[in-house]
Amino acid sequence: MTTLVRAAVLTNFLEVARERGLNPVPLIHEAGLRRSMLDDPEQRIPLDAAIQLLESAALASSYPQFGLRMAETRQLSDFGVVSLLISHQRTLRDALTSTIQYRHLLNDALAMQIEDAGPLVIVREEVVATAPARQATELAMGVLFRMCGAVLGERWQPHSVNFTHDAPADLSVHKRVFGCRIEFASEFNGIVCAAADLDMPNPTADPAMARYAQRFVESLPYVSEPSVVLDVRKAIYLMLPSGRASSEYVAQGLGLSLRTMQRQLDEAGVSFSQLLNEVRRDLVKRYIENPRYSLVRVSELLGYSTQGSFTRWFISQFGMAPQQWRQRLRPAPQG
Repeated sequence: MTTLVRAAVLTNFLEVARERGLNPVPLIHEAGLRRSMLDDPEQRIPLDAAIQLLESAALASSYPQFGLRMAETRQLSDFGVVSLLISHQRTLRDALTSTIQYRHLLNDALAMQIEDAGPLVIVREEVVATAPARQATELAMGVLFRMCGAVLGERWQPHSVNFTHDAPADLSVHKRVFGCRIEFASEFNGIVCAAADLDMPNPTADPAMARYAQRFVESLPYVSEPSVVLDVRKAIYLMLPSGRASSEYVAQGLGLSLRTMQRQLDEAGVSFSQLLNEVRRDLVKRYIENPRYSLVRVSELLGYSTQGSFTRWFISQFGMAPQQWRQRLRPAPQG
């Protein structure tokens, strides 16, 4: 199943490409897209093509901040019709909840979750993709951060922004966009903020306008049919690192009974264990390529209670032990 996203995810791509001295047309064609697709923000394009385009542009320009630079000038209005609903929510928590509820109108590949942790809250966000998606992740995180700032204004002062990938050599764009502590090689992609911040009133909220916007948004047709398979995959992405990616927790998070979720997956010709395995295969590459994670920690992040169980699974999937895989990633000694 091909995941489609709004062409609006590539808003500002042409401007940033030219800013970095790139001719964007060959890159667009290499990704299997057409130049005209970028002119219609509501057109749906394959997620893999969008990710390839962003990664190719960052590589060709030697500019690993490419995706984040695209996010830097994004406005709330770039969310399309959902922006009206978001901007008039009572609190930032309500705005984020609306974003999660209607994310199918924004980007089918986005997985988001609000996780309360005492006085702090983690707003987790993942781009659910099989290919490396550093640029798409930084773009999505930058857009989410700016959306929160649009709702709270100067009161938006989170504790940290977290990325699972390593830091680039130049952090100037990150510091300019986020203006708070940035943690790389983290165990999750997301924003950590005070729980009280999420419940601050939105000074520009208009309840009547919010009701009108919600009725309008709910009247919009699905461009693609709702997919329980994609929803389950996204839930596993979010819950696996915290050890909660059981079928019971995932069903509960989706508002379904376990029996209903299993029946719908059966009808789609896939099992929960199959999806869990696919997500583990995606995430293990991210974790094992990060030298800051011990293999014990990698096994924990993938939901294994013992390193031995993780090692046996890894060998069955990749034909070698995780230690061997990690050894292959190390640069060969010079001379």
